[in-house]
Amino acid sequence: QVQLVESGGGLVQPGGSLRLSCAASGRLFGLDAMAWYRQAPGNARELVATITSGGSTNYADSVKGRFTISRDNARNTVFLQMNSLKPEDTAVYLCNAWGRVLSRPYDYWGQGTQVTVSS
Repeated sequence: QVQLVESGGGLVQPGGSLRLSCAASGRLFGLDAMAWYRQAPGNARELVATITSGGSTNYADSVKGRFTISRDNARNTVFLQMNSLKPEDTAVYLCNAWGRVLSRPYDYWGQGTQVTVSS
């Protein structure tokens, strides 16, 4: 069982930046993709950004041009660079990784890191 641990959240003013990290405790064999989700109180969980094992990325319309997902394979880590933050970006941000090993699927989640955008 691989654990995902997010870090980098905090309180930032509107227009500011944060960089989130998601570190996997071990190698993610058979990885299909990793993603960042977010969930604000009373709202459904929202897919923010995805990066596939091949390096292709995809973003929610609400964050395009402001957020960038990237990864460091050597450190089993994925990042989310968030610029031009808005109050509506306030949420718990969660890391997700999925794939399969020997035809057995896996789907790992981190505990989340709080991002608060407020003046």
